[in-house]
Amino acid sequence: MADLGRIFKAYDVRGVVPDELDEDVAQAVGAAFVELTGATSVVMAHDMRPSSGPLAAAFARGATSRGADVVNAGLGSTDMLYYASGSLNLPGVMFTASHNPAKYNGMKMCRAGAVPVGTDTGLLEIRDRAAELLQAGLGGEPGAGTVTERDVLEGYAAHLKTLVDLSGIRPLKVVVDAGNGMGGYTVPEVFKGLPIELTPLYFELDGSFPNHEANPIEPENLRDLQKAVVSHGADIGIAFDGDADRCWVIDERGESVSPSTITALVAVRELAKNPGATIIHNLITSKGVPEIVAEHGGKPVRTRVGHSFIKAEMARTGAVFGGEHSAHYYFRDFWFADSGMLAALHVLAALGEQDRPLSEVLSRYSRYAASGEINSRVEDQAAALASVRETFAGREGVTFDELDGLTVSGPDWWFNLRPSNTEPLLRLNAEAADDEKVAAVRDEVLAVVRS
Repeated sequence: MADLGRIFKAYDVRGVVPDELDEDVAQAVGAAFVELTGATSVVMAHDMRPSSGPLAAAFARGATSRGADVVNAGLGSTDMLYYASGSLNLPGVMFTASHNPAKYNGMKMCRAGAVPVGTDTGLLEIRDRAAELLQAGLGGEPGAGTVTERDVLEGYAAHLKTLVDLSGIRPLKVVVDAGNGMGGYTVPEVFKGLPIELTPLYFELDGSFPNHEANPIEPENLRDLQKAVVSHGADIGIAFDGDADRCWVIDERGESVSPSTITALVAVRELAKNPGATIIHNLITSKGVPEIVAEHGGKPVRTRVGHSFIKAEMARTGAVFGGEHSAHYYFRDFWFADSGMLAALHVLAALGEQDRPLSEVLSRYSRYAASGEINSRVEDQAAALASVRETFAGREGVTFDELDGLTVSGPDWWFNLRPSNTEPLLRLNAEAADDEKVAAVRDEVLAVVRS
């Protein structure tokens, strides 16, 4: 049986094209997806990578061979695919490798209503059935189902603007860095009609990412945006990743804003509309987030990292909003799915509803010093985690938590060290009362991990 274990991750499919992921694999996954979900129709979209269109077409061949009809939304962001899945009430698949380098591609799958498909909700069964089909021959009747084209961009943009009131905001100067990704396709339509003077950076769709990787969590990928915000005297800068489901914010000084700060801001806005509601935050989010949520009458709930886990917890608790430190933001009113664009609209609304600069607006939502995410390439991740635990064991006031990786907490600091779901990396996030303490914790952990 073909081994697809390398590319089926915790909550999506991702691999090098064509070595690990090719059109045969995509076709087999399409057939398996229909067989195991019982879907009679599927909606799909794809990003701007050269391999995305052919992979989507192959998936459609597999799906239609099992009798399902396919609605092809064409180019789109991942949250546009979630909009299509939710508004059409259809299972969906998005072809993208998000922020990964150009040689990668992948699939994000969901059931009708944008309900996620992860390891606990069918992804492993799809993997195993696809492997069986690859071994036995794909089979099935070509064209048993139909493929129709459908443009959902305009509907997506209109729907987002029903969820955030931007009617009364002041004129804003906004710089957006799309990183040659799908933000260059969706931003013009979403911003249409708003009092926004837009300065676009790298809006040309180009899956080779000629200017920088479309991964805003890496500081070097924000440099051009930071410079442009200052040089244009802009009110705000926004960066999107490759499939535009994440957004990163730069304030008017050119300073990077922590996603935890944005999580707290949006949480307070959602709690104003939904008093006493539940807010989800993942375990690497600043501890300031649950503090602020509780202070505003909300119920904070902590969960592990990953979109399928957060979406499942949001559905279970009925949470109105969830935020991740990776700049994913999830909304009950968006089928519990994540949308970087919707989070960006919330920030624009909060900024445009008053006259203060963004740095002042956000100052009340930032309480602690943080390291940011630091990656270390580690082949034996289990051994490294064990060494770190041993290093901190027995210290007074120190506790351990293994909800996701290893979280170690002290009297005025904490850190989380967890394996990447997509790469051979350990990811470190640390937080403390001040920068000096953060640096000390960071350096001690990295010395163990990288030894």
